[in-house]
Amino acid sequence: MRVLVTGGAGFIGSHLVEKLVLKEHEVIVIDDLSNGHIDYLNPIIHNNNLTFIKGSILETELLESIFPNVDVVYHLASVLGVKNTVENPLKVIDGNINGTRKILQLANDHQVKVVFASTSEIYGKNTQLPFKEDSDRVLGPPQTHRWCYATAKALNEHICYAYAKQGLTVTVVRYFNTFGPRQTASQYGGVIPKFITAALTNQPITVYGDGSQTRSFLFVKDTVEATYRCMYLEGKSETMNIGSTETLSIMELAQKIKAFTQSNSEIVCIPYEKVYEDGFEETKNRLPDISKAKDIIGFSPVTSFDKGLLETIGWYKSRL
Repeated sequence: MRVLVTGGAGFIGSHLVEKLVLKEHEVIVIDDLSNGHIDYLNPIIHNNNLTFIKGSILETELLESIFPNVDVVYHLASVLGVKNTVENPLKVIDGNINGTRKILQLANDHQVKVVFASTSEIYGKNTQLPFKEDSDRVLGPPQTHRWCYATAKALNEHICYAYAKQGLTVTVVRYFNTFGPRQTASQYGGVIPKFITAALTNQPITVYGDGSQTRSFLFVKDTVEATYRCMYLEGKSETMNIGSTETLSIMELAQKIKAFTQSNSEIVCIPYEKVYEDGFEETKNRLPDISKAKDIIGFSPVTSFDKGLLETIGWYKSRL
């Protein structure tokens, strides 16, 4: 197939592009490199099936020139980062909403299937675990910028559903804390690269709050496998959680990374208000129900957290 991947030089995007190319699909990547890195595509950069374009999904003429030549779009381009969410909500809104609207409109015009990367953030601070695809969203007030990213992504999903109602085939994948090689500390959910980098350089491993908050972490290869399978879904549009059903507290994560790296780093807890300006709230616990993805695409994580973490640590050691 001929596949367009927006954000294809980013963390998850580059792994997905690599898989697509190795599966002999013709792949076009659009990335403005604000989050991505061209060297992430080094293993396949000279493959004849890969075309890389440095550009933005806000560039209408560029997109219009590409869409007649693709069968599937993986839309992964996004404005990420907690600090972006809290400090620059307009950037989050513009990058996440306006760009997505352009992608979906052109996909609808050319009847190109779309796989849209969403996030577990949309569930907000709902305390009813595990989260199902139809779980209620519980957010703070609009003046709390912490919820800007969640709201923007949810609006993107609304746009996906609106085009699906017009006949476009759209699959929405909600990622839960994907981690692995190529993830940077600046990206949303980047706690693992932050901790690894601190541990490998014997700097303090900084835990926000008391570290009792829990997350479910999924290795990037499993995330990519689930995302890849969505390309072959036809007909009815679907929304699926993509994550792990195992949880880990942030303090346990810090301790595990310290042990795996044999680091001398001290684990230090600091209050959220010393890290973020006004407009930040924490989500205490997050856990997905992945039964729908298992039923529809046969998805089940195969990489243990420890194995994925060791591979990720090895990648950071090579970069440092």
